[in-house]
This record gives sequence, structure tokens and C-alpha cells, in this order.
Amino acid sequence: MKVLALASYPVEAACTRFRISQFVGPLKEHGIDVTLRPLLNGRTFAELYRPAALPRTALALVGAMLRRVEDLLKAHKFDALFVQREAMLFGPPLVEWLAMRVSGCPMVLDLDDATYISYRSPTYGRLGSALKWFGKTDDLIRWAQIVTCGNQSIAGHVTAQGKPAVVIPTVVDLDVFTPTAKSKPEEIPILGWIGTHSTYPFLESIYPALQQLARTHSFRLKVVGSGKQTIRIPGVDVESLSWNMEREVEDFRSFDVGLYPMLEDDWSVAKSGFKAIQYMAVGIPYVTTPVGTCAEIGEAGTTHLFAGDQDEWSNALSSLLTDVSLRRRMGIAGRQHALQNYGMQKQTEKLAQALRQACAMKV
Repeated sequence: MKVLALASYPVEAACTRFRISQFVGPLKEHGIDVTLRPLLNGRTFAELYRPAALPRTALALVGAMLRRVEDLLKAHKFDALFVQREAMLFGPPLVEWLAMRVSGCPMVLDLDDATYISYRSPTYGRLGSALKWFGKTDDLIRWAQIVTCGNQSIAGHVTAQGKPAVVIPTVVDLDVFTPTAKSKPEEIPILGWIGTHSTYPFLESIYPALQQLARTHSFRLKVVGSGKQTIRIPGVDVESLSWNMEREVEDFRSFDVGLYPMLEDDWSVAKSGFKAIQYMAVGIPYVTTPVGTCAEIGEAGTTHLFAGDQDEWSNALSSLLTDVSLRRRMGIAGRQHALQNYGMQKQTEKLAQALRQACAMKV
């Protein structure tokens, strides 16, 4: 069975790397040959959210559109289409429609985020929102034979439209994301967060709690991928690093406690909870806001702690900073929970079944 996988972003983006790319090898063992075709290359992706690079980005997007035409011409050679979110970053879902109707490819749509919820682009504002064509996700859901979903919230939206949904959480290869020896008791512990410029406001929301904590506890805050060269929080020792794919696992391992604050808007509630799985995979405890999927992943009090307001964040982090044995126990429990619930094999089997089922439902 041959599958053409279309993604907007290259493997540098987590949605492409962990929802498609890491499954290419395992799916091949199931007799499914996946050809991954991202719209953007790594360089364009790195500059996508830099307004100063807009002219160069626009030119690169023209070239990407031409490559999509090439993909359409070859779509008839495949048995199924696997679309991660959308084939194009902007405009109506014309590529998907042509691939299905002209080439006869049945489609599996993959949604790891609630892209059917409109939002204002923090970089391009109203222009970005207009180009995004937010209504396309519901069109794609209606056209798809099956939709693979990052969580139950997204699956509920899909099934409400009368389409079959398969929940496949975003996971990591547990042979790659492994624990390592943690800091010695006398070393200053590290509170860590890894994300993107779009999720950085989540971390900013708990800065008052971190400032409160710093008055009585020694720690270093390590921030990776915020899009900011320097981050200043009065009274807090902050290290800000750019995100690097080659360094990703080591960055997670370097934390003593993971931070996973969330906002309580519709978009955040429908997030996949992926960061929690990454923290557990490398064997570190974390603190998260109990909303959406984050309230369901792991075992509260065993693998992680919950925190809602600023005082709860400060208290939860204080408990972990002052008790090395608690951190160790929670880290071990988190790793075991990840091994029992978020292994690659189980998710590969679900994805393989979804692709085969869609292939049997020819357009």
C-alpha cells in the first residue's frame, strides 16, 4: 500500500515530525510505504514568523505551490492520501479536493490541534487570519474517510459532523526519549519549558508565580523556543535558548521539573497534551494546568502535580524543588506511565488500520 502524506510544515515542526515522519519506518513494517511531502522546507519554516523576512517567504511560498502541483500530478500513483492538518498554509482546500476527485485518492485527515477554531495570528494579525481560511478544516473533515485526532476533544468535533474519528495521541519514540541521571542534590535545580513563539504566552502567564517562588527558593528557569533572544523576569535566573532539533532530547533531559502551563480558551483546551508525554518519557515530574487533555494525561499526584492560580503554581513547584526524592519518584512513575500507555507500536497499529480502512473506502 502506497500513501502520499502532505504536510504544511517540514520535519522541524513537531506536528510533522511526530505525527508523520517518525511513523514512516514502522508503517513500512506493516506493508505501508509512506512518501512525505511537506509544503515548506526547513529554511522557509525558520523564517515564516519573522515579518522582516516576508518578501523572501512569499517568494518561497510560490515555489512551494509549484511543488504542490507536482504532487497532484503524481497523486494517482498512490492508494491513499494522508493530510496533516492541511496541504497548504493558506487559501481554500483546493489541493486536497483535486487529489481526491481527480486522482481518486481516499483521504485520512490528521488533526493534532483544533484548527477548526479561528484565532488571530500573533505575527501577521488580520492578514494572516484572512489568508488562513479557517473554514477549510470542517470541509476537510467532511471529505475525509477517517480523521485521526490528537485527543478526545478533537474527536468529539469530528464525530459531531458524522465522520469516524480515531484518537492517536502524539507520542515520542521511547527508545530515543529516555531518562538520564539527574542533577545532584547540591546543584541548583532547573525548571524547564520547551515550546514555540505561539505558546510562549502560556509560560508568561505563570511569571508572577515564578517571581514569588524565587524569593524563597534557588532555581534556574530554562526556556527553549520562545522566539526571544533574551527573557528578563525580575528576581529570576533565566536561560533562554533557541530551539534546535538535534538538541531537543537533551534539553528535555536537562530539566529537573517540567512546566506545562495552559490557558483556558477553546484553542488551549483542545491541545493534545504532548509536552506532558515528553516530560514523562524522559522521566521528569511536571506541573500543569488541569484543563482539557492536560487534565487526563498521566496520574495526578503520582506523575505530576496540578496548579491553577499563581499560589497553586508556587506551592506545587516549591514541593518539587525542596524534595529531591519526590522528584525522583514522580519521574520514575512518569516513565512507567509513558511505557504503558504511549508506546510507538500501539499508535502505529492504529494509524495503519486507519489508512487501510480509508483505502477500502475508495472515493
